[in-house]
Amino acid sequence: MSQPLIGISTYLEDARWGVWSLPAALLPAGYHRMVQRAGGLAVLLPPDDPSAAAATLARLDGLVIAGGADVEPVRYGAAAHPMTGPPAQERDTWELALIEAALESGLPLLGICRGLQLLNVALGGTLVQHLDQHAGPPGVFDRHVVEPVPGTLLGRTLPEPVSVPTYHHQAADRLGRGLLASAHAQDGTVEALELPGARGFALAVQWHPEAGDDTRVMAALVAAARTGTAVR
Repeated sequence: MSQPLIGISTYLEDARWGVWSLPAALLPAGYHRMVQRAGGLAVLLPPDDPSAAAATLARLDGLVIAGGADVEPVRYGAAAHPMTGPPAQERDTWELALIEAALESGLPLLGICRGLQLLNVALGGTLVQHLDQHAGPPGVFDRHVVEPVPGTLLGRTLPEPVSVPTYHHQAADRLGRGLLASAHAQDGTVEALELPGARGFALAVQWHPEAGDDTRVMAALVAAARTGTAVR
């Protein structure tokens, strides 16, 4: 298999183009371009009935859960913080179904930002609902240094501290079942999670690699999708 097929979750938003103003399945172009630069073929996955998740993943070689809206706090048994954004219930339901199906089948999985938070919630974890200093002005990525944990999957993928594009105000709090924190920001915020012993590659990062030039995390997913194994 030379170019594995990597699905990327998208979200529905009202959009305008030409003479049209209609609901559209949206995804920043950085995601599919990063998959392509890493040697994969990208396919976009709009929200669907959660019962279709396993059948959808059966056609794919790998899965990316993209960044975006805050996870609805009821998903992890919390009341909404005043700074938590409006719920995206359809997207939560669909992407949680995709994550659960990927973990069940062993399909290589990469979560990005919201994707890390959803992986944690899917495995029974909770979230910090508001942080300061992890995002720039609205619509502008900030940067900070993350420290990978040596010996982890992420540590083998990124063996040195790296400056990463970041835009988030929530983060993992109590970790879900079996999850290992494999990178931290300098203030201690969890910046990567992975699932040791998973049937397949299961990694998530809190930053936005699609907004930068470093393709190593995506290349690790594509390699796992090509071979069915994680980085060793």
